[in-house]
Amino acid sequence: MGQRIHFVVDPQGWCCLGLIIFVWLYNTIFIPKVILFPHYEEGNISVVAVLCYYFCSVFCIASLFRASVADPGKLPENPKIPITEREHWELCNKCNMMRPKRSHHCSRCGHCVRRMDHHCPWINNCVGEDNHWLFLQLCFYTQILSSYTLILDFCHYYYFLPLKKENWDVFVFRHELALLRISAFMGLIILGGISRLFYTQLVGIFTDTTSIEKMSNCCEDISRPRKPWQQTFSEVFGTHWKILWFIPFRRRQPLRVPYHFANHV
Repeated sequence: MGQRIHFVVDPQGWCCLGLIIFVWLYNTIFIPKVILFPHYEEGNISVVAVLCYYFCSVFCIASLFRASVADPGKLPENPKIPITEREHWELCNKCNMMRPKRSHHCSRCGHCVRRMDHHCPWINNCVGEDNHWLFLQLCFYTQILSSYTLILDFCHYYYFLPLKKENWDVFVFRHELALLRISAFMGLIILGGISRLFYTQLVGIFTDTTSIEKMSNCCEDISRPRKPWQQTFSEVFGTHWKILWFIPFRRRQPLRVPYHFANHV
């Protein structure tokens, strides 16, 4: 579970995903070329700053790639339902298949997804039970990378010592201001959007509520026991080890959850 490849045929999603990859490539190529490497060669910054930038960049693209191709929790056509759990399943009125409660049918993907949060065009995939943790990592590392980029843009003009222009590449020398303005503009847009999204995702995990459940107003807090935040986060990330919540290079193992906590759409 969580290792199957899930590819959504959606031109709109391809365009959104391609735009995100373009922004990542732009900053990964030009920020080191314009700011990090020149200032490192002249002794204005340490090698740690360069390594940290690439560390954030690698973790960001890794979480993006895995979240976009990971199976979000697609239900099989003929699921085997244990007798003891049949009361926790329901019939989907769109695809006429049995599904666990809290699942939802994605009209764009054309199938039901376990504990679906929403369909995200920016990763061209649904965000469900099996890839929600990767989506959270993507939001987290995108915020860090965007913030780091904006800080470097600011320090390049207002804090670091002036660079020796004769050592620069001709293209970079001629278009330095334009390159950094584009980087700052994209950084501000992405940081603002992703911060709001990340906040709503955290609130949903703290309250054990998906975005679809919020929109449908189907969650009754009175009838559902409130779980500790450590438990809800552990269920999303598939482990109680908090250090593993930040690592995208692993396989998620779902935790068994008592059904008396279940809530459905």
